[in-house]
Amino acid sequence: MNYPIIYDAIVVGGGHAGCEASCALARMGFRVLLMTLDIDRIAQMSCNPSIGGIAKGHITKEIDALGGIMGRIADASAIQYRTLNASKGPAVRSSRVQCDTAIYRSEMIRYLSTVPNLDIAQAKVEDVILDDARQVTGVLAAGGVVYRCRTVVLCTGTFLRGLCHIGDYTFEAGRAGDGTSETLSAHLRSSGVAWRRLKTGTPPRISRHSLDMSRFEVQKGDDDITRLSFYGNAPLLPQVPCHIAYTNERTHDIIRKARERSPLFNGTIKGIGPRYCPSIEDKVYRFADKDRHQIFIEPMGLDTDEIYPAGISSSLPFDVQLDFIHSIEGFERAHVIRPAYAVEYDALESGQMTHAMNLRAIPSVFVAGQINCTSGYEEAAAQGLMAGINAALWLQNRPPFILRRDEAYIGVMIDDLVMRGVDEPYRMFTSRAEFRLCLREDNADIRLSPYGHQLGLLSDADFAVFETKKSQIEQLKQFLATTRIADLGDIDDAQLPSHGKLAQILKMPEVTIERLANVCPQIAHFPASVRQSVEIGAKFDGYIARENARIAAFVELESKRIPDDFDFAKVHGLTTEVLQKLEKYRPHSLGEAQRIPGVTPAAINAIWIMLK
Repeated sequence: MNYPIIYDAIVVGGGHAGCEASCALARMGFRVLLMTLDIDRIAQMSCNPSIGGIAKGHITKEIDALGGIMGRIADASAIQYRTLNASKGPAVRSSRVQCDTAIYRSEMIRYLSTVPNLDIAQAKVEDVILDDARQVTGVLAAGGVVYRCRTVVLCTGTFLRGLCHIGDYTFEAGRAGDGTSETLSAHLRSSGVAWRRLKTGTPPRISRHSLDMSRFEVQKGDDDITRLSFYGNAPLLPQVPCHIAYTNERTHDIIRKARERSPLFNGTIKGIGPRYCPSIEDKVYRFADKDRHQIFIEPMGLDTDEIYPAGISSSLPFDVQLDFIHSIEGFERAHVIRPAYAVEYDALESGQMTHAMNLRAIPSVFVAGQINCTSGYEEAAAQGLMAGINAALWLQNRPPFILRRDEAYIGVMIDDLVMRGVDEPYRMFTSRAEFRLCLREDNADIRLSPYGHQLGLLSDADFAVFETKKSQIEQLKQFLATTRIADLGDIDDAQLPSHGKLAQILKMPEVTIERLANVCPQIAHFPASVRQSVEIGAKFDGYIARENARIAAFVELESKRIPDDFDFAKVHGLTTEVLQKLEKYRPHSLGEAQRIPGVTPAAINAIWIMLK
């Protein structure tokens, strides 16, 4: 049967990517259906109960600056705020919040229910229906129901042929307690889509009251809280500490003796796992010289006994899990609520997605999240936002919205996925961004909020907040550039130089904007976010200028466009390997071509000569 409503777009999957994609499409004026296997598990935090972290905090701020929703929901459920790398430079400082997972989920569902044009359905999607021109006409759900639409956004997470492992016990599921999609990837394969198998995992969940919390290090949150959202105003929840524990040699011995029972090592698991988030058994073997590994004990919420022991994800048999858990100091009487497990799933082979987040083989199908070989809520949400935006623009026959590497971490991530490819689950790091001094958390709104407003995702009221901040930054900079200490009259800080403008004094290593604010009420009048932005600009002025010069050269190379019908085979001097890679990735500019692994400077020069 045909469902009676015809939708503009259908989003498949109710995870972090699907929530952002469906909201973006609906708020850009389209009738959208979000289809998920379980409505009650929308925005489920399947693994760690946190948002943000190294580089992930940057991405969350960028999502918020564009008008996305992750930052607002995280603030509404935050039970601890911490700034990571606080003692380091501003480029690598990252925000992280511990979330109450139940509140996060309920706040997201509540928000989705308020979005006009957005419907939600609980159903399993088994196929994407294409016409003879390979254009999407709808999706087929279990039970033979056809939901009609013009475009589809696939945000399937780990649910495509998901297979969970606990020792030799395996079961089909995208995550424990949920189902899986067995046929969707097979049907897409018949339409020319190629798949690979990846693997991820999660640690056990443990009863907090069964632990001896007095034997762990306490990790408190920040007293001076920085919200993830520039524009949200959620009330602050009670703040709680986390704790730190450590494995030991006995723990490692138990794991080593169970090597043959580990599906990670005995050949049961075929998928490639994330290098930067290995299981505890992988860490024990890869880092055999270490006599202990850190465990972060994170509460899952304010009203639950469940804790998340980050650092001991595993696919070992349950009896081995119990043994090594009980060997950890403070865990001797630990009650395991849910065992750790690994999950294998289908993900796209590299080279099949464009920068607009749609499939080369089926342009009316957009993809976001773990289907693109990424890991992490924040990476998924950012892709979902961009896929939703570009699906909406595709429906309007408008050019795609593509962020460059110099504009956002989101741009870096998508460009890495498209042009460089991945052979393992991709995770964002600050080191991946070559222009990270200009891609800071504090200026994400300055960089991206104009885009969000133009797209219709950032409201007029929120954009007015942005405009006020931007104006205040310019006012403070002007004040510092024209005012001397001597102009302030009598001050309490005699060590501040009396000559020279405040802008020059602020460049001195020992002088902070807060120190100047203590002697100058005009500076103290400006919001902390404005003072911070101005201080960073003053202290890193020379470095930022140098980076801007590099950005200008980068943008110039990006501006040298390669036509869609350009015949690389006619370029003289290209090797067979380079030609094959150029044909596979079909770069749209010399800049993109340069970032394809194996494409040499000589090849770039030859292409440029041909273009000229």
